[in-house]
Amino acid sequence: MSLAYVILAGGRATRMGGGDKPLKRLGDRAILDRVIDRLAAPAGRLVLNANADPGRFASYSLPVVSDALPDYPGPLAGILAGLDWAVGQDGVTDILSVPGDCPFIPKNLASRLLTGRAGAGTAFACAASDGWTHPVIGLWPISCRDDLRDALVAGERKIDRFTGRYGCAAVEWPHEGYDPFFNVNTPDELLQAEALLPLVEGGQIP
Repeated sequence: MSLAYVILAGGRATRMGGGDKPLKRLGDRAILDRVIDRLAAPAGRLVLNANADPGRFASYSLPVVSDALPDYPGPLAGILAGLDWAVGQDGVTDILSVPGDCPFIPKNLASRLLTGRAGAGTAFACAASDGWTHPVIGLWPISCRDDLRDALVAGERKIDRFTGRYGCAAVEWPHEGYDPFFNVNTPDELLQAEALLPLVEGGQIP
């Protein structure tokens, strides 16, 4: 099995007041830098899903793919774009999708999702914490690509409704004073993330 990674940054960030959420500064670094570091993807196995001018991410030297459908249809379109990209990468069987606004992604995300999916015998796996599932943070087999495209064209926009057709294992992470899947959608949440930084940088998030 070979895994590729897609960071989803294709939204319009309306609750943040526009702009690119992953490029917002958190401490002394952009949120996107923190996501990339925590994923620790092998060279050549990481792609960024973003719309409009890809040049704003040029400093990252990553491939950038736009949504597979027009008019911002949501994260499923970005996941499909990641799957389309991954098909061209030798030996890739699955992708791991994460949002670009989650700076505290667990470093053991891929290994635990793979183990959870294998144990459940399902086609998909997603992260869960504090009683909530996070459908956008999940494993996607390349084999689902055509079905996903058909579903999107037919109007499907909900991730869990699509993955529910085939079975999706929810893999739980502990909530110990913080949510490892905390995402930054608003200016207030950016301030909350700043307050969590000492805990994260102290090495207490695995």
